Amino acid sequence: MTAEQPVLPAAYPEPLWTQAATLLRTRIADGELRPGARLPPERDLCQQLAISRVTLRKALGALVDEGVLRSAHGRGWYVTAPERGDWPNTLESFSETARRMGLAPTSMVLRAAAAPASFDEAEAFQIAPGTPLFRLDRVRLLDGVPIAVDESVLPVDVAEDFDALDFTTASLYAVVTGRGFQLAQADTTIEARPATAAMAGHLGVPEGTPILQMHQVVRDRAGRPLLSSTIRYAGDRYRLRTSFTRNVGTEQS
Repeated sequence: MTAEQPVLPAAYPEPLWTQAATLLRTRIADGELRPGARLPPERDLCQQLAISRVTLRKALGALVDEGVLRSAHGRGWYVTAPERGDWPNTLESFSETARRMGLAPTSMVLRAAAAPASFDEAEAFQIAPGTPLFRLDRVRLLDGVPIAVDESVLPVDVAEDFDALDFTTASLYAVVTGRGFQLAQADTTIEARPATAAMAGHLGVPEGTPILQMHQVVRDRAGRPLLSSTIRYAGDRYRLRTSFTRNVGTEQS
């Protein structure tokens, strides 16, 4: 928004707060304000639109009721990220899920290089600490909206020549399976964490925002660990659906 843009005409038949809501809604629909973006401070918006803070807040409140905006206490107003729907509980890659839902997956690669295994990683891969592992860190996006930060680790024999691949568009699962490895089963843990400053910067959310952290160790059919990943999703852009079955014979008479 700039000071050169026209302010709301006071003589217009509709109330000023309605005009302000319509103008903001249009700017969001036009992509001027993208999902997850924070609106300018209220003081600046009041000056730009030539309205009072009471009128502005009435307009912002209406947009919150519509689901267009959300309010973060003490931090401002944010454009709501699009609802992504339910995700499967099958072992499916980010790219496979995105395409099934009609969304375009892309990545911003933060790191693609080998580095020594930590003690925890060595235990997960059943190797000696310090053994080289290939590390692929990416910000995952859907239709250009940052959804998650994915830190994946693989044995170097699985990830041979991976540093020469373009993972801005390539699917890690597709590349691994394309080389004859089977990704058959995953042990998964999920927990809530607050976003660190770095994570918040990658995802475009305020620091401290709840993050859904999912850690997986993916094995082949023989039980060999092929891939370990820690994926941190923006809490308002990801939903996990699962089901539980009660074992036969557990009912008490």
